[in-house]
Amino acid sequence: MSRRLPLLLSAVLATAVLGVVPAAHASPASPAVQVAAAAGNQPYASYWYPSTILTWDPAADPDARFNRSRVPLQPRTSDPSLAANPNARAGEGKIASLVSFAPTSNNPSQGSADPNYYAFGYWQYVDKLVFWGGSAGEGLILAPNPTVIDAAHRNGVKVYGTVFFPPAAYGGQLQWVRDFVQRSGDRYPVADKLVQAAQYYGFDGWFINQETGGGDSTLAGQLRGLMQYTKAQSGGTDFMWYDAMTTSGAVAWQNALTSANSPFLQDGSKRTSDSMFLNFGWTPTGLDSSRTLARQLGRSEYELYSGIDTEANGYNTSVDWNTLFPAGQPHTTSLGLYRPEWTWKSATDRNDFYAKDSRYWVGANADPSNTNASDSWPGLAGYVAESSPVTAKPFVTNFGTGQGDFYNAGGTRVATGGWNNLSLQDVPPTYRWVVTSDGSKLSPSVDFTDAYQGGSSLRLTGTLDSANTVRLYQTSLPVAATTQLSMVVKTPAAGPTKLKAAVSFTDAPDRFTALDLGDDTGTGWERHTLDLSPYAGRTIAQIGLRVEGSDPAYDLRIGQLAVYDGSVESPAAPSGLTVLGASDVVAGVSQSLRLSWTAAPGGNVHHYEVYRRNTDGTRTFLGATPNDAYFVGKLDRAGSEGSTVLDVEAVSTTYGRSTAASTTVTWTATPPSGSNLALNRPATASGQCNADEGPAKAVNGTVNGGTSDKWCTLTSAKWLQVDLGSAKQLSRFVVKHASAGGESASYNTRDFAIQVRSGTADPWTTVANVTGNTAGVTTHAVNVSARYVRLVVTKPTQSSDPAARIYEFEAWGK
Repeated sequence: MSRRLPLLLSAVLATAVLGVVPAAHASPASPAVQVAAAAGNQPYASYWYPSTILTWDPAADPDARFNRSRVPLQPRTSDPSLAANPNARAGEGKIASLVSFAPTSNNPSQGSADPNYYAFGYWQYVDKLVFWGGSAGEGLILAPNPTVIDAAHRNGVKVYGTVFFPPAAYGGQLQWVRDFVQRSGDRYPVADKLVQAAQYYGFDGWFINQETGGGDSTLAGQLRGLMQYTKAQSGGTDFMWYDAMTTSGAVAWQNALTSANSPFLQDGSKRTSDSMFLNFGWTPTGLDSSRTLARQLGRSEYELYSGIDTEANGYNTSVDWNTLFPAGQPHTTSLGLYRPEWTWKSATDRNDFYAKDSRYWVGANADPSNTNASDSWPGLAGYVAESSPVTAKPFVTNFGTGQGDFYNAGGTRVATGGWNNLSLQDVPPTYRWVVTSDGSKLSPSVDFTDAYQGGSSLRLTGTLDSANTVRLYQTSLPVAATTQLSMVVKTPAAGPTKLKAAVSFTDAPDRFTALDLGDDTGTGWERHTLDLSPYAGRTIAQIGLRVEGSDPAYDLRIGQLAVYDGSVESPAAPSGLTVLGASDVVAGVSQSLRLSWTAAPGGNVHHYEVYRRNTDGTRTFLGATPNDAYFVGKLDRAGSEGSTVLDVEAVSTTYGRSTAASTTVTWTATPPSGSNLALNRPATASGQCNADEGPAKAVNGTVNGGTSDKWCTLTSAKWLQVDLGSAKQLSRFVVKHASAGGESASYNTRDFAIQVRSGTADPWTTVANVTGNTAGVTTHAVNVSARYVRLVVTKPTQSSDPAARIYEFEAWGK
C-alpha cells in the first residue's frame, strides 16, 4: 500500500501479520480455495477471491453463523464542553484505524484461549476501523470477525472489511480486478456479494485498496461504477477508497485529493465512496488543496483521512502534526492510522502493551487532559475530542477489556486460564485517566488479578490525603423516577469505602454531585445501590468517582458500575441447545464442539454463557458470545465419565441470568492409557519476548510453526506454569527446547527444574532437576499426582544469551 510499498510488504512477508504470501508459496494462477471446516473444528473469519465470493452462500458455509455480529452500531455523543483536552476538537477531524488482528486466513471467529491479543480500548477517539488483510496466496477479500465488530459497534465505531489487490510483484493479477468488476446485465455480482456479506455478518462497509498495475481508464471507470452501483442499491454499505489507482487506470499515489483521483470520491453528481485514505506522502500544500477540492465537490474535508504509517515505529514515527491539526485553527483533514497495533506487536508483555497504547493515544503523561503539543508525538487525545456511546439505559460496565487470565461470574471464579474475546469487552472509560486532587492523586488502573464479572476490574490505589475526583464516562442518560446507580466494590477490610459516585448533569455538566456509597461489611464483592429519583427529569452528562478521607495506602476495586431503570431483569432462557458437530482434540480425552441454540425472546440479552457441569455440582465456564452459536475450543473429559452436561444461559443487559438450556455430550472412545495432559491447557509465564511468543505456544502441540511457535522470555526469573484442570496422575514430562523447533542447539536450555503441586496454597515440589543439558528434547519420568506443573529455567542457553526458548512443555499421564 503506498509509495513505501517495498518497506510495507517486506514487513508483511517477514511476519505474515498481513497475511500477504509470496507468489512462490501459492500460485496466483491457482489460488488457494477456502476449505469448509469439519463439523467440530475452529471457525475463522471469511476470506475470498472475486471468483469464490460469487459462490458463497451463508446457508452452505459451516463457519458463517459463527461470524455474525449481534451488536448494532450505537449512537454517540460528544459534548465539546466536556472534552478532556482544551485543544481537542469535536466535529472536525476524525480518525480511521487500519488494523491487522491476525493473518488473513487465521482470524478466529469468537476469540481463543490465548490472552495475548490486540485488545484495543481507545474507541472513543476512533470513527472507523478497517479490518486489514488480504493476500495473493490466501484471499483478496477479508470480512471482519464478529468479536471486533461487536466491540466496535458497542462503542459506536463503524467497521470495514478489506478488498486488497496487490502489486504484480507480490502475486497480484489484473484479471482479479477484472473479475471484481464483471457485470451481469445491469448488475455487479461481486458487489452484490459484498453487500450480502456486510449485511449478514453485521458490519458497515469495505476499504478498497487497488494496487495492481496495468489497468486503463475503462477499468478505473468500472471500479467507480461498481461502487456507485452499490451506493444506489444499498445506501447502508460504505466504501473507503485508498489513494492508489487513478482515473487513467495507472497506480500512482497522489498523496492528496486531486483531479486524478477525486472521481473515486465524488464523480460529478454521483457519490462514489464515503471517504478516501490519502497516501502517506502528503504535504502542507497538498492537504490545503485537498480541502479546497473536497469542498468544491460538495464533500467535507473530514471525509479525507491523511495517512500515517506507524507499523514499524509506532509513536516514534515522525508526523507533521501542525499541518493536519493546526493550533488554533480548524483541522485540515481527518487522520488515517496505518497499523496502530504496533503497541501490541512491539510489547514484551500485557503491562508493556497497555503502557504503550496509552502513550500512543493519550500521550506521555497518561492523561488525555495533559498532553504536550511540543512532543514529537503528543498523543491523539490532544487533537480529537472523545466520543461516548453511553446514550441509553441500561448502561453496565464491568471494566472488562476482552481478555484475561481467568473468568469470574458474579464474583465467583468459574474458569482458570487465559482467554481473549472482544465480544465481551465493556465500553472502556471515556477518560483514561483524568484525576483531579489538591493533594496526592490516586492511580486508576485496569486490574487483571481480580474481577466481579469477566477477567478484570477497575482499581484505585495510592496515598489518599485529599479529595480525589476521577472522571470516567461522558454520557447522555435521562433520569427517570425509577433510575438507580449501582456499584460493586471490594475493599481490603470492612468499614468505610471512602467512595462516592460522582454524577454531573447536562444543565451543569462540569459540576459533580457526590453520592456516598457507605460502608462495606466484609472483604468480598459488595453491591451498593443509589436511588437517583431525586434527579428525575435531568440528564446525566458524566459519571465518575469521588474519594474522600485519609489513607496512606488506599486500595479499592470497582467490579461493576451500572445505571438502569427499575430492577435487574432476568431474561427468558434460550432453547434448543444443539451440538452441531464435534472433533477430537485428544481421542477419548477432549473434544472441540460447535454449539447452536435458539435465542431467548425479549431482546434484552447482552450475551450467552456456556458452561459444563462438574461432578461436584460446580460449573466450569467454557466461553460466551452475543450470538446464537459458539465454538468450544476444548471440552475436557473428567476421568472416564460417560457423558458431560452442557448449559447455556442468557445474561441480560442488566446482568440478570436466565435458567439454562442444556444438552448432553456422550463420550464414546475409551480414554487412552496416557496422553499429553498439558496440551492446550491454560498456561501462564513470568513474561514473554514478543507478543506472539506467549506461554500458550508451549502447550499448542506443535514445534514446526516457525521461530515464533515457542514460549520465550527475557525476565530475570523464568518460569512457565500449566493448569491441568484437576489433579492428574503423571508418568513423565517432555520438554522440547530450541533445536526441536529448528533453532540453533546453542539455544537449548542448559539448567532447569520441573515442579508440581495440587493446589494454589500448596508449596511447589521439584520432581526433576537438570543441569548441563545440551539436547533438543528431554524426557523426565515421574510418578506423581498434581494439578499444576511448572518449568523453572535457571540457565536458558549454552552461552550468555539470556532468552529462554521452549517449544513444548508436555505432561504425560491420565
